[in-house]
Amino acid sequence: MSRQLAAQPPAQPVVLGKMGAAYGIRGWLKVFSSTEDADSIFDYQPWFIQLAGKWQQVELEGWKHHNQDLIIKVKGIDDRDAAAQLTNCEILVDSTQLPALQDGDYYWKDLIGCNVVNVDGYEMGKVIDMMETGSNDVMVVKANLKDAFGVKERLIPFLDEQVIKKVDLNTGSIEVDWDPGF
Repeated sequence: MSRQLAAQPPAQPVVLGKMGAAYGIRGWLKVFSSTEDADSIFDYQPWFIQLAGKWQQVELEGWKHHNQDLIIKVKGIDDRDAAAQLTNCEILVDSTQLPALQDGDYYWKDLIGCNVVNVDGYEMGKVIDMMETGSNDVMVVKANLKDAFGVKERLIPFLDEQVIKKVDLNTGSIEVDWDPGF
C-alpha cells in the first residue's frame, strides 16, 4: 500500500484531489482530481494521505482513463477490501510544487481566508470556500456576525474587473463591486 514516512509530511499541504470508491477486484480506485486539467494531478509527486491520523506517502503503480473517470493502482493494494480503506482520503502535495502564476491568476488556497470589502468600504466577510460553476468561479463568503443585512453567507462571482476590483494577498483582502444586500 503506502508506506509511512520517516521524513516530514508536506510543510505546506494542499489538496489536489480525493480517492474515490474501489474499482474492480484487483485494488484499483477511482480518483477525483481538483486540478484544472484532471490528468495534471499525476504531475505532482509524491502524494500524501492522512490515514488513521498519520501521514503516509502513496506510491502509484499506474493510472488510466476509464470512461469519464480516472482510476489508479496504488502499490501494495491488491484487492477491493484494501482499496476501500483509502476511499475518501484526500490527496495532498506540498504547495511548493505548484507552478508560479502570472499576475491576476490565483490559487484558491490563497483566496480562502481573505477578507472581502466592497468598493464602498462595507466589510462583507471572509472567503471560506471556492466553487466552480462552469462559467466562472464563485467565492463563498461567510458574513460577519453582526451583518447589517442579516446575511450569513454570500456567493460572489470571481469575475476579474467586473466584480473583483483588487486582490491583495499581502494584506489578505479582496475588493469587490458587489451589493452587500445581495
